[in-house]
Amino acid sequence: MNAIEIRNLTKNFGQKQALSGLNMTVPVGAIYGFIGENGSGKSTTEKILCGLLVPNGGSIRLFGRDYKDADVRAKIGVLIEQPGCFPNYSIWNNMMLQAANLGIQNAKAEIAKVLKLVRMEGAAGNKFKNCSLGMKQRIGIAFALLGNPELLVLDEPINGLDADGMRIMRDVLRDVTRNYGCTVVISSHILGELEKIATHYGIVRGGKMIAEMTAEELNANCRTYIALKTKNTEEAQALLERKFARVEKDASEYIRIYDTVKAEDMVAYLYNELDIAVTEIRTDKVGLEEYYIDLMKEGR
Repeated sequence: MNAIEIRNLTKNFGQKQALSGLNMTVPVGAIYGFIGENGSGKSTTEKILCGLLVPNGGSIRLFGRDYKDADVRAKIGVLIEQPGCFPNYSIWNNMMLQAANLGIQNAKAEIAKVLKLVRMEGAAGNKFKNCSLGMKQRIGIAFALLGNPELLVLDEPINGLDADGMRIMRDVLRDVTRNYGCTVVISSHILGELEKIATHYGIVRGGKMIAEMTAEELNANCRTYIALKTKNTEEAQALLERKFARVEKDASEYIRIYDTVKAEDMVAYLYNELDIAVTEIRTDKVGLEEYYIDLMKEGR
């Protein structure tokens, strides 16, 4: 079963069409990285999923049922933008208010559980206004986890975090899926971090889904290349371009060769042909960020 199935979703804001026939499939148990440029339709899609916006057309099914079904709506936890907390209240008191709003039984035990899950159990007495950005983002996820949801929708939860905050957030999201069975939809512009946790990806542009894939499919699609440096960059690049189909120079002045060839053979070839010495060489692979950028370029 899929946690989310969206078909031909449309949404207009006056004359502007934010979504134009978007399709999306999120399997149960996935961490689904939702990627796109600003204005591509990510937040609009997430807000529609959460009932904050009404679509103009299309269908949405959550866990096999219509997304408007009251029982299925109770399975969703949401963090859109930031948690709605009283700044002068403690984390604990804010959580108690949210639990009361949701009608949660055994609220104290439930709050203690989710605060431990997001690594905030030792900070429950802190006032919300005194929390760091990373702490506030984790509090937002704790809010979203109240009531044992089966689907979490998180809008940019790792943007603006420092390295330690991102590491903690990765651990939290892995725990949520592995130990609590949640499905997570997470949007972010920090693709390097998203690549470390996502099991599935959806790439949206201009209100349409242009690619969906698993992490394994992304890995298979990302090309391996050899990157090298020499003191004769222009000569080396010209020589390599005559022999290999795709050769390019990146922003760091490395020459990239996208072909099946051994590094030692590349070194020998340059030395034997033009007496060019290679000063650095490595084998690498295109990551999510570069794959995404190339995909965006193709549509321009």
